[in-house]
Amino acid sequence: MLRLLKVTGNSLTPEYQEGDFVFISKIPFLFVQPSPGDIIAFHQPGYGFLIKRIQQVASDGSLNVVGTQPESIDSRIFGSIKREDLLGKVIWHIRKT
Repeated sequence: MLRLLKVTGNSLTPEYQEGDFVFISKIPFLFVQPSPGDIIAFHQPGYGFLIKRIQQVASDGSLNVVGTQPESIDSRIFGSIKREDLLGKVIWHIRKT
């Protein structure tokens, strides 16, 4: 399954900017486990769809995620996310023109 999401906000700037698009897919995680450095998309109650970078994978399978900006809404605010909550890994990035 492939999904297209539009980036809003500046959580992962300068790499991902508002108005960029990303394609996400769960397929990569059928073959390899999520790992630090992967950019993922997930749904976080109260915040909606988010894309973040995996900072750490805990032994229980939960993921700590972070943005690149100090004001980013990430695991520092809402804690770890469950692997089941992943929508997928960013597999293609389209920069706004």
